[in-house]
Amino acid sequence: MDLHASALTGFNRIRQSYLQDLQALSTDAFDKIFGEKTRSVADITYEVNLVNDHVGSLLRGEETFEWPDGWVKAPEDYRSKDAVIAGFEASSQRIVDLINSYSSADMDVAEMTEHGERTRYQRFQFLTLHMWYHSGQLNFIQTLIGDDQWHWE
Repeated sequence: MDLHASALTGFNRIRQSYLQDLQALSTDAFDKIFGEKTRSVADITYEVNLVNDHVGSLLRGEETFEWPDGWVKAPEDYRSKDAVIAGFEASSQRIVDLINSYSSADMDVAEMTEHGERTRYQRFQFLTLHMWYHSGQLNFIQTLIGDDQWHWE
């Protein structure tokens, strides 16, 4: 199996679907809260970006930032539709660029992580799965605001 092609295809598939989810949501959905324990679209996507950036930093051998305590909440300047989409596009592009910096053989290199030894390919699989999980949350929020249409192409 070509691990580079598999990582890139999987990540790009969810990247496109997640972006379509964001684009389909109304502008008021990005900061809407449905209860005191819920998170907004902005909060969810901000966390997706933080995870992408954290794992990306680890894979590049860079110093990582300290992870926030509790549920991740988007900063005030990251609560509009335009800001969320721009942030997501930038964060996910950094991951695509990182995937493209590795060959298939490079993908099979194992590194120690906070969860034990993982290959680079496994790290990219995690990022892909993480975004699919949160895409499901966006789809649920979409239905809560009255939109039951399928927005993926």
